[in-house]
Amino acid sequence: MDQNIQICKRCLYSNLHPLGITFNTEGVCSGCEIFEEKNTLDWKQRWLQLEKKIKPYKSKKKNYDCIIPVNGGNDSYFIVHLVKNKLKLNPLLVSYNKYFNTPLGIKNLSNLRIKFDVDIIYQNVNPLKIKKITRHTFNELKSIYWPILAGSTAFPVQTAINFKIPLIIWGAHQGVEQVGMFSHEQEVEMSRRYREDHDLFTNDETNLNKLENDLTDDDLWQFKYPDDKSINSIGVRGIYLSNFVRWDPVAQHIQMIKDYKYQSAKFSRTFDTYDHVDCYNYMNLHDYLKLLKHGYSKVTDHVCREIRHKRISRDQGINLIRKYELVNPDYLNLFSDWLGLNMNSLQMVIDRSRDIKYWEEYDLNKFKFNGISKNFNTTIDNDKTQKLSDYFISNSKISLNKKPKYITFGKGFEN
Repeated sequence: MDQNIQICKRCLYSNLHPLGITFNTEGVCSGCEIFEEKNTLDWKQRWLQLEKKIKPYKSKKKNYDCIIPVNGGNDSYFIVHLVKNKLKLNPLLVSYNKYFNTPLGIKNLSNLRIKFDVDIIYQNVNPLKIKKITRHTFNELKSIYWPILAGSTAFPVQTAINFKIPLIIWGAHQGVEQVGMFSHEQEVEMSRRYREDHDLFTNDETNLNKLENDLTDDDLWQFKYPDDKSINSIGVRGIYLSNFVRWDPVAQHIQMIKDYKYQSAKFSRTFDTYDHVDCYNYMNLHDYLKLLKHGYSKVTDHVCREIRHKRISRDQGINLIRKYELVNPDYLNLFSDWLGLNMNSLQMVIDRSRDIKYWEEYDLNKFKFNGISKNFNTTIDNDKTQKLSDYFISNSKISLNKKPKYITFGKGFEN
């Protein structure tokens, strides 16, 4: 085992987690420690605190009370369900168009709008600019998702200011859920600092055009996070429901499938069937780049979550990580065609993304993986994870039985 790597005794996160993580004297990580609050907090009382917090934002006129960022996957259904049906707010939904859309994601988003009878506005940035930015971020930052992360975090705040709707409601705070960055009781809110440091890994729109490239302010202005003066003039704030609700994405998705016909699908690089079904690339090339750069991938995030919720054992988690993390990503041809790169050029950039801490080149363009999972000290011979199908429902396909193709912008589906 690499002596510089410490693995949590309870889950499988390491001290190299890019969001930052700490360990107690028993070798348990801060993420697992904060997770225990889910089992000790008085969630009924916390819900009452939430109701008190949002009360001043309820409009006495027939106006929007809040903004909810949504897409065709993740926790969007559950967030809208809580906000509209439980908190009795009138939300305006906003959605940033990521351009890697799957037909299933478009269908989910259309169904969301219809089932909850809500208004929604979309941001469709010029796709030529998106491609130009992505070429640079892929080559320079080894990231194909920069425009999506930047756009989906800036657009809701821009809309809040433009429409003078000060309250933005998000689902879970990644830093809390994964690494215990804050306690639920601190009720951390949306911030420019978190976006810059963690969502964009210090490469925000201001820094991006300082790199050696031909990006200009004209290319990047739609990704600009509003300044403090504009934010303060409206009093914009973003709250996270996971600070007031015992957050469990799997149970929530099962409920949304039953109540609102949310559709899910299988992936080749993880066992989770709910996350990011709206995107061809998130669980594929984007996740594979994460493995190349950080030595672990999304399946580890899913495993750690499931270990904490006691739906799988730690040994089962190790088995699942080893089963999925080195699977080659799907749909690379879609991305190479979209970006205008041939497959050889695409593979060259992919290989340049490998961090030598986790990848050893033993022959020309052949690499040995020495990532985080190589430090796990348990070997599993038998697959004991067959019960996962009870939790991870797959009721559709992301391509909806058609030839895979990015949906630039969908008209929606009849439901």
